[in-house]
Amino acid sequence: MTPAIDAHVRLDTHPTHPSAVQAVLTGTQARVALMALDAAGWSVAATNVLVLVRIDHEEPYWANDAAKHLTAEGITVEITPRLQEAIDEEWTWPNYPMPWCTRSEIREISDQAQKIHNDIRHGHLLIHAHARDGHTTVAVGTYLHRGGKSVYLHGEDHLRQVADTFDSPAEALVAFEKVHAAEMRPGPAPLTDTERTAIAARSVFDVTTAKSDPSHPEPETVPAYLADAGDHDALLDSFLDAHGEFERWRTWSDETTHAIHESQTLRIERVHESPAHETAWTVAAYETPVSDRMWVLTATGGTPAQVMQELLDHLADGDGWDTAIGAAVDEKTVTAATQPLSDAGWKHTLNGRWIRWTSPAGDAGVQFDAFAAQHPNHTLATWTVWAGTSPDHSTWTVTASPHTPSSLMANLSETLAYASGTRQVQTTTREHRVPLGATPLAILAAKADPAVSYTR
Repeated sequence: MTPAIDAHVRLDTHPTHPSAVQAVLTGTQARVALMALDAAGWSVAATNVLVLVRIDHEEPYWANDAAKHLTAEGITVEITPRLQEAIDEEWTWPNYPMPWCTRSEIREISDQAQKIHNDIRHGHLLIHAHARDGHTTVAVGTYLHRGGKSVYLHGEDHLRQVADTFDSPAEALVAFEKVHAAEMRPGPAPLTDTERTAIAARSVFDVTTAKSDPSHPEPETVPAYLADAGDHDALLDSFLDAHGEFERWRTWSDETTHAIHESQTLRIERVHESPAHETAWTVAAYETPVSDRMWVLTATGGTPAQVMQELLDHLADGDGWDTAIGAAVDEKTVTAATQPLSDAGWKHTLNGRWIRWTSPAGDAGVQFDAFAAQHPNHTLATWTVWAGTSPDHSTWTVTASPHTPSSLMANLSETLAYASGTRQVQTTTREHRVPLGATPLAILAAKADPAVSYTR
């Protein structure tokens, strides 16, 4: 019989991340459990607190696997009821690109993708260059262990795979450039929304006692309109899971998801992988399933997840999208929609047909276009919400048509005025300019210093 170890591990769902798991360790031999979890891919978030955050959203499964191993070693493990519910839940990826795979095979594929992600994150796999290939990302890199093999990677997040291997970085780069010369860029690709969300999930605990990781500084608290975009796809998934009155529909190309209310009078379109400045969300409301559109709202890909969360929550609140057909957009309507901004001291200015409310720091604003409000058949937006110096120089934008409910706009205004979020701190980098036309070998010859950003 395995002797008992004075260590207790309480496994629970993460306080903010929808699928992540946290472990709280107690006991005089808690370090034994910590070392076991650390070896299994868990991250230290605070003293005797670890988190399991994966890009394949399989944390409950692997937390249960860890619990079995810990128990076999004589460590007491407690699993909370809500985590047990997540462990027992049967789910599958919607429209998975390899539908012939069984659930266990899908999990195995995503686990391999997770290992690649971990190797990149921990510096074991050095990425030399990346490129866009259709609707996904490809990259070429070299392992600093495993015999120093170079690999060609295809896909993102839980779909990333090793598509080819090479004996040397030079051979890999030459082959990569031959196929992706026009799109090829040095270094790793920008983080995906899923990867950024994973970083944030590791940072919500008491960071004063956490391990220091200078390559991933802890996020700073900022007004909601300055927060990171987060994982919009996970946001939509959580919304649909919580509101059964909306049904999910995917397009044949798998680029777009539609969430349609059971009444057929509210439709939400989510365009996946949209750049920060392009429309990623479109919400449209109708009086009847076959009538003309009452109003429409759009949001770009860089819109903070908290702002989108508030919008979705409002739409799910009864008839939150209802509005008076043909009602005039008057001073009373505008005042009701922007009262939270006025109460919070946002600067109010009038310039011709435009009325603006600007944050005290001048880094966000709401604009009402009186001309567009009186000409609803035009394509001009009546409402424009943005973060940045102006609507033309913004990091994200939300637009709305004349008859968008004032209650919805007031809810959005209140979020902008009072809510806060987190933003990942950008590390200071030295810039090393690689001459235009430099060969991949020249890029590879440049120092692999994480504190250096390479531009061409």
